[in-house]
Amino acid sequence: MNIKQAKQEISNTLKAYLTRDELGNYLIPTIRQRPILLMGPPGIGKTQIMEQIAAETGVGLVAYTITHHTRQSAIGLPFIEKRTYGGREFSVTEYTMSEILASVYDLMEKTGLKEGILFLDEINCVSETLAPMMLQFLQCKTFGNQSLPEGWTIVAAGNPPEYNKSVRDFDVVTLDRVKRIDVTEDFAVWKEYAYRRGIHGAVISYLDIKKEHFYRVETTVDGLQFATARGWEDLSELIGAYETLGLRVDREVVGQYIQLPRIAKDFANYLELYYKYQQTYHVEEILQGSWKAVTMSELRAAPFDEKLSVMGLILSRLAEESGRVRGQDALTTALHTDLLDLKEQLAAGASPLETLASLIAGRQTEVKRAKEAGQLDKETRNLCQREIQTLERYRQALQQEGISDGDTAMAAVREWFSREIESRKKLGEETGTLFANAFRFLEQTFGDSQELVIFVTEITAGYNTSWFVENFGCDAYFRHNRELLFDNTRHRIREEIAQARTAEETEAPE
Repeated sequence: MNIKQAKQEISNTLKAYLTRDELGNYLIPTIRQRPILLMGPPGIGKTQIMEQIAAETGVGLVAYTITHHTRQSAIGLPFIEKRTYGGREFSVTEYTMSEILASVYDLMEKTGLKEGILFLDEINCVSETLAPMMLQFLQCKTFGNQSLPEGWTIVAAGNPPEYNKSVRDFDVVTLDRVKRIDVTEDFAVWKEYAYRRGIHGAVISYLDIKKEHFYRVETTVDGLQFATARGWEDLSELIGAYETLGLRVDREVVGQYIQLPRIAKDFANYLELYYKYQQTYHVEEILQGSWKAVTMSELRAAPFDEKLSVMGLILSRLAEESGRVRGQDALTTALHTDLLDLKEQLAAGASPLETLASLIAGRQTEVKRAKEAGQLDKETRNLCQREIQTLERYRQALQQEGISDGDTAMAAVREWFSREIESRKKLGEETGTLFANAFRFLEQTFGDSQELVIFVTEITAGYNTSWFVENFGCDAYFRHNRELLFDNTRHRIREEIAQARTAEETEAPE
């Protein structure tokens, strides 16, 4: 299955393991809660989906790359304990708590979460001395004298032997005690993820054209050479940072992430073209509605790959602006909840400054708790930081203006909050104009062609762009989408009629 399907299956399994009966006991006894063994190529997102599952289900997450551990750090250090059996005293070897299990208990103490996921990556690449202990842990959920706390699910990940010479095969006894999920790379699923994570437009559009370059592992005379999903995502982060700094990403830099030379060279060349198209076709002018006739004629006559690249540039900017609107929308929603809390407490006679300080402290505690629990992704972190900063501005403004009366403070905060709402509205209108201009340019350039079909499909697939049209609307998108749906329906009906005629002819008597 692909990584998206694997994520859903792990989520379902976790829910099943954590469901209790009417007496408060786990529906599936702990002894029958098999560890999940996630097997698949490196760099396809196994670690990322664990972070997503923890955040979405509200459980804790402790993650370890097990190859970094020795037998001692995993099982604990031995010490001698005195025990009495049958009136005689014996020296017995016991063990200090495993560092891994201690991390689980630490998280429980810090966050109050009693249930979670212990994620062990590269499980089948452990050292020879640690291998028996890891197999015991998968089978019995114990390290030395200590057990994994009830309510915690083990998810272990490994790579098939063709990707790693250090891989150890599991025996039948171990495999018969785990729930094995085999996962494979899938560009369509990764592309969906890439849109949401804001992967650089050059990476997405390049891989759309060269899907066969998304994930490759080749054995050559120079050893293993590869391009992975992890490599593309990390390269995307670097390209964004380099652009901010005014630096250039060349072939050598690309090769540090995409370690298959011919693909690295090909993408580096494409990236140069991507920047060239940005200037040649004046993408910003297109989005502002001030393009020239020559721009349309040049794009109309361009090779299909070039057309896709230019549409990718336009889509990337639309996704970026849609993301800004979505971020502002999320901020106003969060602040609205805060203001309801503020209003309720002020009505009870609380101090405005103390109440805002308390709200800020509460949000900071929530962020810290989510971070310690492994539930804080970049998007949520940024939203929380903006919310806290805004509340702090409100508090400081009240303090500077010497406002201590509850009604006066609430009126002032409402006025400041209205500016956030106005900012949301303005951003939405500006982005809506960009969408309208993009469609108008493409309609004038291509008419009703496959390019428009691709453009509408990509907007639908994009996380931010689809959110925007759903919440703010876009007449051109809805018009083309209806036409696309009509064409698809008409095509399907024609196929069904043709199949029916064929069947009739086959069944007709001679």
